[in-house]
Order: sequence, then structure tokens, then C-alpha cells
Amino acid sequence: MSIRPIYLDCHATTPVDERVLAAMLPYFTEKFGNSSSINHVYGWEAEAAVKQTREILAAAINATPEEIVFTSGATEANNLAIKGVAEAYFQKGQHIITVATEHSAVIDPCNYLKSLGFEITILPVQKNGLIDLTELAKSFRPETILVSVMAANNEIGVLQPLAEIGEICSDRQVLFHTDAAQAIGKIPLDVQAMKIDLMSLTAHKVYGPKGIGALYVRRRNPRVKLAPQQHGGGHERGMRSGTLYTPQIVGFGKAVEIALAEQAAENQRLTELRQRLWKALSQLEGIHFNGHPQNRLAGNLNISVEGVDGAALLLGLQPVMAVSSGSACSSATTAPSHVLTALGHSEQLAYASVRFGIGRFNTQEEIDIVAKHAIATIQSLRKQATLV
Repeated sequence: MSIRPIYLDCHATTPVDERVLAAMLPYFTEKFGNSSSINHVYGWEAEAAVKQTREILAAAINATPEEIVFTSGATEANNLAIKGVAEAYFQKGQHIITVATEHSAVIDPCNYLKSLGFEITILPVQKNGLIDLTELAKSFRPETILVSVMAANNEIGVLQPLAEIGEICSDRQVLFHTDAAQAIGKIPLDVQAMKIDLMSLTAHKVYGPKGIGALYVRRRNPRVKLAPQQHGGGHERGMRSGTLYTPQIVGFGKAVEIALAEQAAENQRLTELRQRLWKALSQLEGIHFNGHPQNRLAGNLNISVEGVDGAALLLGLQPVMAVSSGSACSSATTAPSHVLTALGHSEQLAYASVRFGIGRFNTQEEIDIVAKHAIATIQSLRKQATLV
């Protein structure tokens, strides 16, 4: 029997926790009703389950259950937030501000709106991956309607200063959206304290199922208007039509519930594993630590390696570990990571990068195996390069 590589790509996706799966299973068979069918017990069971998850998600970010709109994932939530605001506030203005290191699920909708005549300001980041708040403040115009800045970067794990950004947006009466796909369950989130108006969430980055996400939409101070991007049936208060996928929603709620309960202890454990891995790798010369050293996700380590070919590096690592060089959502492209080039890296360094996504089920023993193999691979590739 072949031995599978050690999984260290938890920013791409995570395995479903067995506790999450156990909570989901009854809703595929015994409790299979449609939550919109409110005339019988099958529908009531599904409706109650959906309601419970709304309450869990709302409590997790200090919102109300009515402000949670279920989607197929964070990509759809981002599209609904950005395009929905653009259409609903079209008469007020046509200027949107975002950041160079955003996920393609934010950049691409913005580029689509640009093709329709909207003006998009893409802010640069500093070498540590953080935006310059002064530059953000300077970029507002009278016609600015939305700022979209992700909470936690999917490649370099950097945590943006959400509360400060929210304050700047609130002072100017401009809506603030954040893609929190990588953040939910991993860092404290509070839409009231952080003055966030729209927040995109997903389950599969936090040991829940794929295919389910949510968008928080503020209902008061201010009440956010959204133009629906999917019509038919008027589900989710008319913002997102379609029969709700109850088993996935149940899994989402259970995953977030577990993550919140274990957040503090898990973050400490992941930080220790990350530091252990970095301590080993940093013994080599020409290894660059990407992103802010403290303001980052506990389980994220992103490095760039001098003197090696990026494709050869990943190929050499593959037998022992499952890692990636950037976003899984754009891994089919041959272009260097736009996140790493935004940090000021050369194309060579951007190509020769590795994202280690350490997760709930990784152990210290696995980290030591990964470090040993990665060091040997880098040393071997550099030696080969000198012989050419």
C-alpha cells in the first residue's frame, strides 16, 4: 500500500472533521426535508437546523441571525457582495477600492465591473503584506461606494487591521467588505467593533464541507442594500435564491462551533509547529520568510527560496508532503503569484515559493519529517544548479 504524503495545504482546503460529518449525516437520509417546506415535520426539522447554524455563525462574528445569507461558498459571497453593492449603489457612485493581494474571487469581480465602466483603485501593500492605512485614506473619492480588504491572506497568512479599516470607511460613510474565508474560526471577528458591513465566509477552510458559505449583510447603521445576483424563489430574503443545502449548512455550523471552542489552544499549538518548521528551514541561506512575522495566521508559513527552480522544488517535495506554491484557486496558471510579486519579489523568488498550511491534524513528528526532506531537497537542487 502506498503511503500518502503529509498534508500541509490547509489554506487550500481542510479535511472534514469527523464530528462535523457525524452532525451532517442524519440530514442526508432521516431529516432530508426542504427548509422552505414549512407545512410538515420534514420541513420543520430542516428549518430548525438552518436556524441553528444562522445563530452559530451570527454569534461567531457578533451579528444577528437575520444578517446571515447562505451561499455556495466564499467566491459566490464575494461576488454577491461586490456586484450586489455595485448595482444597488450605482447612482451614488462607481468607485471601488481593493488591494493587490486579494484573492481572485475579489479581483476578478472588480475587473468585471471595470469593464462595465466602474473605476477600481487597487492599493499596493508594504513588504510585510500589510496595507498602508494612510494610502487607503487618501484613495477615497466622493463617488467611492465600497472598500474590499481581506481579513487573512490565503497565501501569506497576513492579517489586515480590520478595525482601523472599518473606522476609516465608517467615517466616510463608505461600505466595508472583507473576505474572511481564511479567518473564520481562526481569529476573533466582530462586525460591530470592526465596523464591517459585509463579510464573506466559507466552511471548507475550517474542517467543514465544501460547497457552502455565507455572506454577512449588515441590516442597520447602515442598512446595506444588495442587488441579488441569482433569482428564482426569493430565498434568503431575496438576496440569494435556491433551495438551501441543509446537510452542508449543518456541517458549517458544527465546524465553526468546534473551531471557536478550540481556537485559543489550537492557535498556540499551530504557532509552535510553524516556528519549529521555520527554525529548521531558516538554517539554510537564501530562505525568505514572506509576510508579517506576527500579524498572520498561526498555521501559515510561506517561504521563497533563492537559487532553485520553482517547478523542480515542488516536484522534489511532492513525495513527502502536499504543499502548494500559491493559491489553489489559481494553481493551474503558470504566472508567478500576484501576492508575492506585490511584496516586491522577483519572478524567480515568486515562482520558487512554498506555502505550508499547517492544520488541526498535523503533528510535531510530521513537521520534523517535512523540515528534513525540504532541506535535503533545496540543498540537492542548489548543488545540481552549480553543476550545470
